[in-house]
Formats: sequence, structure tokens, C-alpha cells
Amino acid sequence: MVASQRKFREIVFQMLYSRDLNKEGDAKVLSSFLDQFMVTRKVLHHAYTKVEKIIALLEEIDSLVSEFSKEYDFNRISPIERTILRLGVYELKYEGEVPPKVALSEAVRLSRKFGTPEGGAFINAILDAIFQLEEAPCLSKPLLSAINP
Repeated sequence: MVASQRKFREIVFQMLYSRDLNKEGDAKVLSSFLDQFMVTRKVLHHAYTKVEKIIALLEEIDSLVSEFSKEYDFNRISPIERTILRLGVYELKYEGEVPPKVALSEAVRLSRKFGTPEGGAFINAILDAIFQLEEAPCLSKPLLSAINP
């Protein structure tokens, strides 16, 4: 069975969340995902690959989230919201396959489905700030070219 993008994102979210709680990729956990989601091994492998890419960038992603969550210490963010933010930042900043507005709206949707409605506003604010930072024009380049014609 081919997974829709939404279902695939939910699989990645749940695998990433499980990994955050378990700290290790357990074969039994992967097997249970195969049964739970009723997807092919190929889809599950693709999701696992994406989770591994996120884990590899975790320190950088967490640092970015910490920078923009001024009102909350990173460790106080609920595990569900933290996982959604990690996935959202990865899709916004590193993956490049998902349009930014889709990544933002899907992160809010995941929050409403797996977390709380209030969490959606928090996630939207953090991810939107990160997106705005990425989209902001760099002022130093035009200034340097104006100084050195």
C-alpha cells in the first residue's frame, strides 16, 4: 500500500517520537509500526531513513528551536510538540521537498491530532519565525557590493 504524504508524515512523526522516548531504534518497534500502519516495508524503510536524517541534525535543529522559543525553555516543551517542531524544522530548512506553507500547516495539523489545540499556535509561531528568518534578505551582500564596485 502506498502511503499518502499525510500518512507518511504521521509515520515519520510517530517513529521520531518513539525514538525520542526509546533512544534506540528497536526492531520490535519497527515491526509494530509495520502492523499498525499497514504499509509496505519500503514505505517504512523510507520513513526510517528520514528519521535517521533528522536525528543526525538533531543538535542543530534543537538549537534553532531553542533560539526561537524565548518564552519556554527547550526542555519544558512537551515531547509531542518538540517532535513536531523537529520534523517541521527539518522539512522547512533541510529537506527542500515540501513547500514551506505545507510544512507549516502540516505541523499544526499534527499538533491538533496528537497534541493540543493550543500547541498548534505555539508550533506555528516557532516555525513561522524560522521560516521568516530563512526568507529574510541578507543586507550585508548589497552593502558590500555598494562599497566595493
